[in-house]
Amino acid sequence: MLNLTYEGIAKKLDQVFGEGYEIYIDTVKQGLKEPCFLITAVNGNQKQLVGSLYSREQPFNIKYFPQFEDPTREINDVIDCLQIGLEYIEVGPDILQGTKINHETIDGVLHFFVNYDVRVRKEVIPEEYMGTLITNERVKHDGN
Repeated sequence: MLNLTYEGIAKKLDQVFGEGYEIYIDTVKQGLKEPCFLITAVNGNQKQLVGSLYSREQPFNIKYFPQFEDPTREINDVIDCLQIGLEYIEVGPDILQGTKINHETIDGVLHFFVNYDVRVRKEVIPEEYMGTLITNERVKHDGN
């Protein structure tokens, strides 16, 4: 599910910003090409709700590396686009809503935080039933 969410975020970023931006997932080996986005998952967790139903929290940090030396206006424009553009993403046949959206700029890099929480059902393998039980029944007549 996490990989599908990564893909959903990357697809939405591409739709919102177009081809002028590189999109990286998890790491950049070498040669970061700005402007670009780096998508990383951050400390997710899972809680059991009922039986085999779980709530899975999937927080992401989407970093934006601006193109220009004085990035304030550029970052502000990107924040506006991200807040609207990443409200909903497609993950397979489902649509997930972004929650807990917030951002901060550190050393000229935008850190945009968003959660895409999901509910998942764990597949339960049915246990084998015991074998066949054969019973013999009879009715007593006249006390015998």
